[in-house]
Amino acid sequence: MNNAKVAVLGASGGIGQPLSLLLKNSPLVSRLSLYDIAHTPGVAADLSHIETRANVKGFLGPEQLPECLKGCDVVVIPAGVPRKPGMFFVKKPQGLVEVYLCSTVNSTIPITSEVFKKHGVYNPNRIFGVTTLDIVRANTFVAELKGLDPARVSVPVIGGHAGKTIIPLISQCTPKVDFPQDQLEKLTGRIQEAGTEVVKAKAGAGSATLSMAYAGARFVFSLVDAMNGKEGVIECAFVRSEETESPYFSTPLLLGKNGIEKNLGIGKISPFEQKMVAEAMAELKASIKKGEEFAKNFK
Repeated sequence: MNNAKVAVLGASGGIGQPLSLLLKNSPLVSRLSLYDIAHTPGVAADLSHIETRANVKGFLGPEQLPECLKGCDVVVIPAGVPRKPGMFFVKKPQGLVEVYLCSTVNSTIPITSEVFKKHGVYNPNRIFGVTTLDIVRANTFVAELKGLDPARVSVPVIGGHAGKTIIPLISQCTPKVDFPQDQLEKLTGRIQEAGTEVVKAKAGAGSATLSMAYAGARFVFSLVDAMNGKEGVIECAFVRSEETESPYFSTPLLLGKNGIEKNLGIGKISPFEQKMVAEAMAELKASIKKGEEFAKNFK
């Protein structure tokens, strides 16, 4: 049943527009609701001329947000502001799944969770911080080094979605690959700092909007497939977790009709990867605490 109703909140932005285009192009999506504080009617009109089945409608400003969300199955929020060099980073309809795309996932997912708790609509199995771009980059960079087809490479990435909290599990790569330690460390660093690589290449004129849109769409399509009953759909995402001492952590997840069906955990990892997990804990916990405190003080 390919009739997913998807809302994009922030649809006029640098990620929102290409993401909306990719969603409009999918046979899985029957309705696409686009929301932003500016320019959404124009984006919606532009996309509505494309000869695919998804019906597109634009919504503008807070007063139109409830109508935008009405009947939606999945809400995607490409949040945040464009990065520059040196920068680091509610009423919920029953059954809705929230998907967040932003550089500050380590804090925004705890914020969202606390807000939903306040309003009595919290379901940890339905709130995802999308880290798929880290997986996409890891797959691409490994494929480049080994002369492989990137579409056939799969590298799990665990932890968080910023700097040293991004932990690629090269030891679990499919197909199996091996690197000398110095090359492994260089590859890991490149995956962790890939966002900065794009920011520098764009000379401060933007960040990784196109690859982020692709990664976001990939996650949404996997989620919708699972909600439609497809079995064996696995994606990594930053979610509420008991897998480590960090209350939120990204690991491979088996997706199902109601969001997370099973957290597949970290699995067997190398000593180098174990060290990265241990070193990421302090930063992860600090970002999570920052998000929870923000939510507590938010009026």
